[in-house]
Amino acid sequence: MTLSRASRSPALDAFSANFSDNALGPVRTLGRTFRLSIVAMLQMALDLVRGQLKVREAVVMAWYLVSVTALPAFLMAIPFGVIVTIQIGNIINQLGAQSLLGAASGFAVIQQAAPLAAGILLGGAGASAIAADLGARTVREEIDAMRTMGVDPIQRLVVPRVIAAAVVAPLLAIFIVVVGVLAAFYLAVTMQGVGPGSYWQSFGSFASQRDMLLAMVKASIFGVIIAVIGCQRGLEAKGGPRGVADGVNATVVVSTVAIIGVNFVITLIYTVFFPLQIG
Repeated sequence: MTLSRASRSPALDAFSANFSDNALGPVRTLGRTFRLSIVAMLQMALDLVRGQLKVREAVVMAWYLVSVTALPAFLMAIPFGVIVTIQIGNIINQLGAQSLLGAASGFAVIQQAAPLAAGILLGGAGASAIAADLGARTVREEIDAMRTMGVDPIQRLVVPRVIAAAVVAPLLAIFIVVVGVLAAFYLAVTMQGVGPGSYWQSFGSFASQRDMLLAMVKASIFGVIIAVIGCQRGLEAKGGPRGVADGVNATVVVSTVAIIGVNFVITLIYTVFFPLQIG
């Protein structure tokens, strides 16, 4: 019996360790991410009341995010508008309802393509840069030195990055909407045989300010999620450069999955309370 228990002990220990790392580990990480987001929001509100927001750091980070995402946003917006126009245009032409092409393409770009593209761009370029920066500071023990000197890393580093991402994401969404709708308009007029006036009339009949507000709110939420995930992965980096690289990779994957899931929930809630109607 003693030998049997001893022979099973390594297997049980390996199973327990594997279960703790692979099954419970992500749950604990999710809990720490939620905790960091709540602490960051409370710290942001407290700094706003006290007038101690790190505006300079937020502006510098916002400018960096704009610089690394503006050109990719332009290059992504054009294919979004073109693909939507081609796919929907073929169906609409078969139904003989070419005048609705503006409504369909504009509706898809505003509500879905723009905030998702802005979030994916920030997750791929912005959040990875945030994770790399904070991860490098963590492995160099700069974060521990800040805590030793009485400087709160959340107030000094996390909050400005959350503010920057929350501001830049809606701006990117607006930019993508403009470029995507113009690209869809050009393709619809030149290749689909839709009149310019008919396109804009159907666009204005279905698209509304509420849809644009939804896109900006979604993009802002995505920005906050991306920044929090990037900061959390960066602050928890360990193991030298390899740990920083792992944190950056995890940031991109987790932020993309989180954006898609949150987008689904927000879209579902919005369509329930605000169904599509002609303006």
